[in-house]
Amino acid sequence: MSRSLRCNIACALALLSTSVLAAPQSLTVISFGGATKQAQDKAYFQPFNASGAGSIVAGEYNGELSKIKAMVAAGHTSWDVVEVESPELLRGCEEGLFEKLDQTALGDPADFVPGALTECGVATYVWSMVLAYDQSKLAKAPKSWADFWNVADYPGKRGLRKGAKYTLEIALLADGVKAQDLYKVLNTPQGVARAFAKLDQIKPNIQWWEAGAQPAQWLVAGDVAMSAAYNGRIASAQKEGMKLSIVWPQSLYDPEFWAVVKGTPNKALAEQFIAFASQPQAQKVFSENIPYGPVHRKTLALLPAAVQEQLPTAEANLAEARAVDAEFWVDHGEELEQRFNAWAAR
Repeated sequence: MSRSLRCNIACALALLSTSVLAAPQSLTVISFGGATKQAQDKAYFQPFNASGAGSIVAGEYNGELSKIKAMVAAGHTSWDVVEVESPELLRGCEEGLFEKLDQTALGDPADFVPGALTECGVATYVWSMVLAYDQSKLAKAPKSWADFWNVADYPGKRGLRKGAKYTLEIALLADGVKAQDLYKVLNTPQGVARAFAKLDQIKPNIQWWEAGAQPAQWLVAGDVAMSAAYNGRIASAQKEGMKLSIVWPQSLYDPEFWAVVKGTPNKALAEQFIAFASQPQAQKVFSENIPYGPVHRKTLALLPAAVQEQLPTAEANLAEARAVDAEFWVDHGEELEQRFNAWAAR
């Protein structure tokens, strides 16, 4: 073999080796889809890809832990980072479904809202379950969940999420329970019975939704007069010109978290992605695309006043809101969801 041919082969192998080494490591990130995922793509996935740190493979699911449990049990983890609600984070952490995170790699806790950095997760945004309505279809604006129950003055169907969580809280708020006493009451058999009795009052008027996009669609179509809804979905509809309004008092707010699936071989890159997505500039882009509240304290100052006013973390919107009690739903979620399903089926 000639020296030049040997050189050409060696050079080609060297270039191939370099290109393989330079190929960004892929990271599978699973979230809830819809408008939220679109905002995550603009704020986090595309910029992370552009940074050269890794290549995001984005997927979606409905929040159930069953698939994650199956992966961990089988010892074959194909998901790296997942978006989870706060009760699922606590439950998954207790059951060993999520990796314990290196807090030093994620930032200074003082820069984040309280509770954002936990043993197994990092909060990514704060959302609210709100009362929403189409202002063009009602003679007067509702002001509370009590008005939601008032089918005499506000005739029509009511949209509620098909599940115990949030629905039972809403029922008790409609029945006059103060926000600060909500879980104290719901933590008793009498309180649970009271919530279901309140739901009985409007059961014929309820139209159950299971996808976050449904409330806005139903409101615009006139299928429901009012609906419980995720604030970001209503804001997205407003951006598209739909005349929908939000009632912030008595809203229920909760953070969503990033968690790293137990057994992933990409834990270090997963933590790098979460740290990247937790920076003020990245969170600014996210909140500009969907008005969920940022968890990094320095983000709000970067946002226009008009955007800040739509966020669950805006001071005025938090004033009469109530945080969802994640520990309550970890302790009682299974039994209450079973009871709810049996009640809804009757």
